[in-house]
Amino acid sequence: MSIEEPAYTVRDTSGKIEYREYAPYLKAETLVEGAADFESAGNEGFRRLFRYITGGNTTQSKIAMTAPVSQTGGSEKIAMTVPVQQTGSAGGWLIAFTLPKQYTLETAPVPGDSRVRIVSQPARLFAVLRYSGRWTESNYNESRDELLGILAAAGVAVRGEPQLARYNAPFIPPFMRRNEVMIEVDSLPLR
Repeated sequence: MSIEEPAYTVRDTSGKIEYREYAPYLKAETLVEGAADFESAGNEGFRRLFRYITGGNTTQSKIAMTAPVSQTGGSEKIAMTVPVQQTGSAGGWLIAFTLPKQYTLETAPVPGDSRVRIVSQPARLFAVLRYSGRWTESNYNESRDELLGILAAAGVAVRGEPQLARYNAPFIPPFMRRNEVMIEVDSLPLR
């Protein structure tokens, strides 16, 4: 059984870096503040979002699991609106699930938890570095630093904060996991 991912086109590959142009998509996200660390923030955010997709919404609808789960640094409070990704900052960690493409802002079930919101993502260009291993902050930081170093050396300007994208279930052995660190970029590298 295949898990749905956001649609993208590979625009360029340069060494370990893949440049992807993502089509617009929706995501459910939650800001985890005051977590003890990277891993506990990811776990708390995942639980909130999992409750949403398993019926914790106003229509009690079940929503198919997608990939990735992303984690990014959150910089602002999230107000209620109508993959998991993870990013960190002083404001906490923003954890997100991509919603299946069948949903629009108008048709996505409204979250029952005010800490979860549905957000539309525009088309964007990302630089992506894939790695395997455990979902630890040190593995993420090492890959993030490698990605940012490669982009700086190539003269590629970045936008926003890097994010961790996790594609596999926790029971998958770490050496078989698909993890990515990704960041929005202004353009492809010059050749």
